[in-house]
Amino acid sequence: MSTLVNYRNIWNVSYPIILGSIAQNIVNVTDTAFLGRVNHIALGAAGNAGIFYFVLMVVGLGFSIGCQIIIGRRNGAEDYKSIGDLFYHGLVFLIPMAILLFLFVQFVSPLFLEALTASKEILKAANEFLQYRSFGILFAFINYNFIALYTGITKTKVLTYATVTQATVNVILDYALIFGEFGLPELGIKGAAIASVISEFTALVFFISYTRYQVDYKKYQLHRFVKIYSSKLKKIISVSTPVMFQNFLAIGSWLAFFMIIEQMGEKELAVSHIARSIYMVLMIPLFGFSSATSTLVANLIGEGGSHLVRLLVKRIMILCLAATCSLLPIVIFFPRKVSSIYTHDLALIEASVPLFYLISATMFFFSVAYISFSAVTGTGKTKISLSIEFISISAYLIGAYLIANHFQLSLPYVWCCELIYFAIMGGLASLYLKFGNWRKLKI
Repeated sequence: MSTLVNYRNIWNVSYPIILGSIAQNIVNVTDTAFLGRVNHIALGAAGNAGIFYFVLMVVGLGFSIGCQIIIGRRNGAEDYKSIGDLFYHGLVFLIPMAILLFLFVQFVSPLFLEALTASKEILKAANEFLQYRSFGILFAFINYNFIALYTGITKTKVLTYATVTQATVNVILDYALIFGEFGLPELGIKGAAIASVISEFTALVFFISYTRYQVDYKKYQLHRFVKIYSSKLKKIISVSTPVMFQNFLAIGSWLAFFMIIEQMGEKELAVSHIARSIYMVLMIPLFGFSSATSTLVANLIGEGGSHLVRLLVKRIMILCLAATCSLLPIVIFFPRKVSSIYTHDLALIEASVPLFYLISATMFFFSVAYISFSAVTGTGKTKISLSIEFISISAYLIGAYLIANHFQLSLPYVWCCELIYFAIMGGLASLYLKFGNWRKLKI
């Protein structure tokens, strides 16, 4: 039996990503908490603008996941020299795309936000945030390429070091620039955006330095820039494009969801972003294990172990559920204490409690569904994963719109659509892994 499917190896690949997610979520929590201390307008605006920003970023993220899957296949097959080739082909795509997206945010995105936002105050603050935040797109896209490299070759410890470095810089600068500490100007929501850009640049410097001095350049053919072939770039794009659309749909659905909530009111939006921040914390183990799932499935198929994929997925689910359950008691038993991290407003604190209970329950569905879904992506059948995402999100958004606008029910009922989303996603992914024709796919 391949060593890839044993619990120790799954944990060794997953835990550095989980640690990196912890550091990243410290940034998420501190951003939300600091801006919540400014006012609920800043909290809601930065939340919506941040989601809009990540909708655009999924182009780079999706492409890098496609690279990661192919790198995992080559790594499993011990074709190490092809890995550097894939890395540099990735850069050739990501750098020009980052420049185009930067120009889009600077000159076009205000028109989109104006059409989607009811509150003029939130619109003004969101545009201000994005104008500064967009300067980090290039750094983030190159970082995605490094993440694809290290995840694909299962050397994930470096991701922890990079993310901890990025998070530390971000938290310190967040505090300093939002509130005007350490002799720096008080910039409010602009300060949060600038802190994020500087922290992404710091992570990039770390990745370049680490790769230069700690990685076997010749083994992976990273010591020289390769000749770019359109055929190889097309292969990466063919695997990546469905993932780009899949991630666009996933993050875009969150943006649409919060835009629906924004129509309900500014306080409902603020409460939902507090819940989203806690949701992201609860997802820390899941995102680590899901990323490991994709790369381990790709590596396992690469070494000829397709028959062990379902066993691998089952074991990852067990580990993921155990890790997720360790976080839930804090939210379930101390919801008001947790909410008070973000705001002193008693009305917002009380309104957040039902949402905390709801998202705690959804994490069981989320863990099972998303691991299965990540396994489908890891097989390289990215068009199938895109189809699953589209069906799940369509049901999710239709349900949210009807509950909020047609039936005009309260906020917790709108959030119940999470259960619909994961039930459909998990069911379809599990059926495909059992009956689908993914075992003989060559990429």
